[in-house]
Amino acid sequence: MTELYLHNTFSRQKELFTPQDPQVVKYYVCGPTVYNHPHIGNARPAVVFDVLYRVLQRLYAEVKFVRNFTDVDDKINAAALEQNIPIGEITERFIAIYQAESDGLGVLRPTVEPRVTQHIPEIIAQIQALIDAGNAYEAEGHVLFNVPSYKEYGALSRRSMDDMIAGARIDVAPYKRDAADFVLWKPSNETQPGWDSPWGFGRPGWHIECSAMAEAHLGKTIDIHGGGNDLVFPHHENEIAQATCAHGGKQYARYWVHNGMVQVEGRKMAKSVGNVLLIKDLLAAHHGEVLRLGLLAAHYRQPLDWTADGLEQAHKALDRFYSVLRDVAAVEPAALAEDDADLGRFVGALCDDLNTPQAIAELHAVARALGATPDPAEQGRLKAVLLEAGSLLGVLQEDPGAWLAGGADDDEGARIDAMVAARWAARQAKDFAEADRLRDAIVAEGISLQDSPEGTTWKRVR
Repeated sequence: MTELYLHNTFSRQKELFTPQDPQVVKYYVCGPTVYNHPHIGNARPAVVFDVLYRVLQRLYAEVKFVRNFTDVDDKINAAALEQNIPIGEITERFIAIYQAESDGLGVLRPTVEPRVTQHIPEIIAQIQALIDAGNAYEAEGHVLFNVPSYKEYGALSRRSMDDMIAGARIDVAPYKRDAADFVLWKPSNETQPGWDSPWGFGRPGWHIECSAMAEAHLGKTIDIHGGGNDLVFPHHENEIAQATCAHGGKQYARYWVHNGMVQVEGRKMAKSVGNVLLIKDLLAAHHGEVLRLGLLAAHYRQPLDWTADGLEQAHKALDRFYSVLRDVAAVEPAALAEDDADLGRFVGALCDDLNTPQAIAELHAVARALGATPDPAEQGRLKAVLLEAGSLLGVLQEDPGAWLAGGADDDEGARIDAMVAARWAARQAKDFAEADRLRDAIVAEGISLQDSPEGTTWKRVR
C-alpha cells in the first residue's frame, strides 16, 4: 500500500501517517459558523480536506470523517437580531446554503455533520470532567479553563504566554484566576440561546464545542484534526488543553493538518477592501470544477492568491483534459494494474503531503500521453488513469461533450452542431465565403472551433 505522509503542525515535520486502527481512520475538521454566505476562503479548507478524505478512502477500509456546524455563536445571535428572525432560522438557512455550495464544488459529504445544539449534554459532561480534574472553575455564572493548570499549554502554536494572551484578545474579567483563562460556559439572557446546566442557564464557549463533538463521534483520541492555520491559536490550542485534561492526559489528536489562507489578487480579503468573493457568485459564473482546480493549484499549506488569471488557467486545463477524453469517447477504460506507473506517480504526489501542484502536473502528463498514442490498448489504460486521478482530485466528473459545449441544452447543442456541419459541408464544396460566414456566426455565439482532417469539433468559451 502507498504510504501517506502529512505535515504535522504539532511536530513541524512531515510524518508517515499511521492510524491507531489500520481499518478505521478517525478524521475531524472544524466546520463553518453558520450565519452568512461562505466565501472563497471558506471553500479552501472544504476542498483541501475533501481531497485528503478521498485519499484516505483509497488507502483505508473505513474513514470516519466528522465536520461540524457551529450553530451557537454571538455572530449568529447578532445576525438574527439584526434581521429580526429566530436564531434557528438563520442557522438552518446557512447550513443548507453551505451544503449546497459545497456540493457545487464537488465536496463529498462527511460521515457525520454534527451541530453544537445537538451535543449540549456531551459539552456539559466534558466541562464537568474538567472541573472535577481541577482544570476548570466556576465564577459568576461562567465556567473557565484554568490555563496554568495545563503545563503543556502552547505546545501546538509554540507561543509565549504573553504572545498568547495578546493574540487571543482575551477579556481580563475580574472573575478570572489568570488572564489567559478562557470560557467554557457563559450565562445567557432571554434574547440568547441557552440551556440549563449545573452552573445556570447558559451556552457553551466556542472551543469546548469541537472537543466534545469529536469525542462524541470519534472517541477520546482522533487520528487527524484539520482546519485553517488561523485556528491553530487559540481554537486548536484550547481544544488540546480541554480534551487532554478531561481525559486524564490521553492524547487528543495525533496529526494536526492546517491549510494556508486565501488572498485575492495579492491583497488580503476584507469587506473594507470590497474583495470578499462569495462562493454563490463564483458558482454562478464558473463551473465548480474550475473553482476546485483553482483552489488546488497551490500547495495547501501555502497561501493561495486567487486571481482571474489563475481561474482562466484552471478552466483551460480542464478544457484540455476534457478534449482528450472526448477524442477517446468510444474507448473503454481498461482495468488498471495495482502497480500502474502513471497512476502511481499521481497517487504518490497526493500521498506526499497532498502535493496537488505535482499531482496536477502528473494529470497533464497523462493527458498528453493519451492524446499522442494511437494504440487502442494504451488509450484504454491512460483513459482509466486520467479518470481515476481526476476522481481523487474531484474533477473530470462531467460528460466531455457537455463540458466542451459549455452546458448547452439539447436544442442549442443540436443547432450549433447543424451550423458546424453546414460549415464543414461548405468547406468541402469549396464555398469558402459561406464557410467563413458560418464560422463568424458560430464564433459570435461564444463558440471555439477546432478543425482537423476528420472534421470540426466545438466548445463554448463564454
